[in-house]
Amino acid sequence: MKKVVVVGAGYLGDEILRVFREGGWEAVGASLSGGDGLLACDVSDGDSVAALPDADAVVHCAASGRGGAEAYERVYVRGCENLVGRFPDAKLVFTSSSSVYGQKDGETVTEESAAEPDRETGRLLLKAEEIVKNAGGVVARLAGIYGPGRSVMLRKFLSGEAVIEEDGCRFINQIHRDDAASAVFHLINLDPFPGGQVFNVSDSVTLSQLEVYRGLAQIFGRDLPPCGPRDLNRKRGWTHKRVCNTKLRESGWEPVYKSYLDAVRDL
Repeated sequence: MKKVVVVGAGYLGDEILRVFREGGWEAVGASLSGGDGLLACDVSDGDSVAALPDADAVVHCAASGRGGAEAYERVYVRGCENLVGRFPDAKLVFTSSSSVYGQKDGETVTEESAAEPDRETGRLLLKAEEIVKNAGGVVARLAGIYGPGRSVMLRKFLSGEAVIEEDGCRFINQIHRDDAASAVFHLINLDPFPGGQVFNVSDSVTLSQLEVYRGLAQIFGRDLPPCGPRDLNRKRGWTHKRVCNTKLRESGWEPVYKSYLDAVRDL
């Protein structure tokens, strides 16, 4: 039986573990504190990573804990260095972020588009990506994750906190948690393994903020949120682009939820 180690067994990591187990793999999860069947592992600590069991595949999906540049350096850059050193022969997938694309004019971005984030955290993600690619690993650039029990837009809409920024034209790039997990499983099982490559992982249909809130208003029978200024302080930065997942779909993967509004009733 093939073995995968998932470092960062949180909201996404738990689903990745489930998908691999259903796929016939032995799946071992690790988190910072361990417990509940998980190993304890600080991915930024070389000795801690060295204690992880041997594996055929490794997934780095540990989170920065809402930290800033120091946390990104520790968890992503140092973490990827440690995993590459510990698992030189394993298939490695690093779940990065589509926030590395800094485009603001509404253009469609592919894996070939310029990745020029305007925040230090985004630049550190790119540094971590290079470590993984140079070691023959795969980078999965995930859009904003939503899923069961987690949707910022839905929560704000239902609580009355939602605001349509300016005209609402900004594209909202998202990916359902379950589809993100299936994409990671798909990439590791590709033959040949696409080492050194980047794949965008996002819904197939990108909606604007206004389209999302119009859809939610129709589904729940409520009024549209009020209009307001741009929120320039969001964690992922203020960008306006459409993240394209064509490369991943052409490799044989398809999301269950093609757009955010397809998933709302299941959230």
